[in-house]
Amino acid sequence: MPNATRHVHLFDAADPRRRELALEDLGGALSRWRLAWALARSDIMHRYRGSVLGPFWLTLSTGIMLASLGILYAKLFRIDVTDYLPYLAVSLILWNLVSALVNDASVCLTGQEGVIRQMPLPYSVHALRSVLRNAVIAAHNLPLIAVVFWVFGLGAGWTLLLAIPGFMLVMAGGFAASLLLGMLCARFRDIPPIIGSVMQIAFFLSAIIWKPEMVGHWEPLLPINPFFAVIEVVRAPIMGTTGSLFTWLAAIGWVGALIAVAWSFFVRFRGRIAFWV
Repeated sequence: MPNATRHVHLFDAADPRRRELALEDLGGALSRWRLAWALARSDIMHRYRGSVLGPFWLTLSTGIMLASLGILYAKLFRIDVTDYLPYLAVSLILWNLVSALVNDASVCLTGQEGVIRQMPLPYSVHALRSVLRNAVIAAHNLPLIAVVFWVFGLGAGWTLLLAIPGFMLVMAGGFAASLLLGMLCARFRDIPPIIGSVMQIAFFLSAIIWKPEMVGHWEPLLPINPFFAVIEVVRAPIMGTTGSLFTWLAAIGWVGALIAVAWSFFVRFRGRIAFWV
């Protein structure tokens, strides 16, 4: 009887191969993007199960908020509604996306405790699942921008193409945030409420309901705020401008730093996730 060849994977504590395992995890998630997509769709269907409008309830509520806040703050800021409402529409929809990415990032691992403990799936699948889910939900609100622009007679120029790399930058930052915050919040369960408070403050500091030029000579310093930078690289092209070079460099720098920190944490602590959730 011929000897059967057996492949035995040995673990050496002196050489844990953390980087290789992290790369395998990330590659496994990207190769299983269809699974992440199916899980994201399942999350949306489960969230709005039994609802008549489904995710379009969020579209309806966003539309009502735009109409009410647009008229109110246009009067308070003494700005023409035709100039303010399109800006507010783009800003609020983008903020909802960024806010949802950050808030869902904090529970993307702890929320899948049962799956992590029972199935050998790459951990980064859950981060990709969170990003895809919020991208789909955000897509339901995008027609509101087109409606507002049509009502006020605004058109889209060639700068709209620049919104594509800006949007990809937001998605990359959301994926990195899901890995980083997912691990931190799994280890320290008091972090999610802190994140919620930070996002509330960031909403008022990130030029969502007010326009950047309102701060006068402080306007060039706004990209120091990472939320403003990543939103502006998508908002400016939609509004018909390219955005400043400093804003683009700041957005790329902030997202790059987030990716670097998330990758470092993922390489170092990936093996502990199952014990933390």
